[in-house]
Amino acid sequence: MAEIVLVTGGCRSGKSGYAQRLAEVQPPARLFIATCPVTDDELRERIAAHQRARQDRGWETVEEQVDLGGVLQRHAGCNVVLVDCVTLWVNNVVYWAGQERRAIGEAEMTARCDQLLAAARAHPGIVIFVTNEVGMGIVPDNASARRFRDLAGRVNQTIAAAADQVTMLVSGIPWLLKDRQGEPAR
Repeated sequence: MAEIVLVTGGCRSGKSGYAQRLAEVQPPARLFIATCPVTDDELRERIAAHQRARQDRGWETVEEQVDLGGVLQRHAGCNVVLVDCVTLWVNNVVYWAGQERRAIGEAEMTARCDQLLAAARAHPGIVIFVTNEVGMGIVPDNASARRFRDLAGRVNQTIAAAADQVTMLVSGIPWLLKDRQGEPAR
């Protein structure tokens, strides 16, 4: 049964680097599940920088936008899996549903998250999820952005509740919220 770790925080707070360091203290094999679609040159360079940071460090990378549970099941031999990031996964699920001309509500997104967590729990190693804390800013000015914020927030709550450890990064400094025994940090 896997140990589930959630790393959260604001944009550019140091989440990905922290999660990578956490994963790299574990023995190989290491799997990085990248959820970010390449949409422009600037994003392509950001992705390349993340890839360079993992280069020659024992990582296999799988790019998957939606079926994270399927990737976990196909890579059961990995000691540690790093999913970066959950927020983009939520975005991708919403996007692809929109392409099918349907909306994703909180119940469906929670069910998808529960399926992902079941796959993570069945994994024999450590599964680290990176996500953005989206609920600390202003209320978005349009329904679509509010729906995304709500879905991401619901998924974050669901993963945090199931996680064995939750750490929030603030200005590059990790703040333990829930320790490895599943207890709120004191």
